[in-house]
Amino acid sequence: MDQERDERAAAPGFPRRAAVFGASGGIGKALCEGLAQGGCEIVYAGSRVGEAPSGGPYRPFAFDLTREDTIKDAADAMKDEPPEWVIVASGVLTLSDGTGPERSYRHVEAASMAEVFALNTIGPALVAKHCLRLMPRKERFVFAALSARVGSISDNGIGGWHAYRASKAALNMLLKNYAIEMGRTHESGVVVGLHPGTVDTSLSQPFQKNLPEGQLTAPGDAAGKLLRVLAGLGPEDSGKVFDYAGKAVPA
Repeated sequence: MDQERDERAAAPGFPRRAAVFGASGGIGKALCEGLAQGGCEIVYAGSRVGEAPSGGPYRPFAFDLTREDTIKDAADAMKDEPPEWVIVASGVLTLSDGTGPERSYRHVEAASMAEVFALNTIGPALVAKHCLRLMPRKERFVFAALSARVGSISDNGIGGWHAYRASKAALNMLLKNYAIEMGRTHESGVVVGLHPGTVDTSLSQPFQKNLPEGQLTAPGDAAGKLLRVLAGLGPEDSGKVFDYAGKAVPA
């Protein structure tokens, strides 16, 4: 078993230390498990109340995407053994009060839109603010955030879901900006968005009824695909959004 773990840890492109913000969600938990199974020596697993996998390589921590101080504290706690990969696996489609994605411009509400942007755009931006400073200048690192194909402007053919689409499009722009900025000083860095597909989680549950057969993916399968994609990316891919098959999503 130890030999197998050493072989996985030595796999090209795979990290020895990683952090997942959103480790209690379906994809986030599966990402933590995939990183641990792949030989990651330290997996910082963050959730709103600090409930995340524990024991073994896991180091649970608490954070709140709407409170920058908690994000800063989490990053500061990692600085002595900084992660080589940081993955933001948090996000929202349907709000806690049941408000779902708008089907018409007539349904847009300022408060709901602000909450969606706070969780899908501003929160990940603040994680980047405090975690990118931990990244090594001369070695490969990965900063990734879960995005969505519906955040693509050029690929939008049906409209709707205004706040969600706009929040993911804004996130993609921020990732592009951060990739450009980090590329000036960190030549081996990778900053990307990830489209996991339709995953069987609470986020997609209200919209699973009419999905074509085979389109819904289990969290473990989705996480495994995303980790393989991240392991294969290089600096030339920084600033883009990739789907679970490793194909670039149009901007």
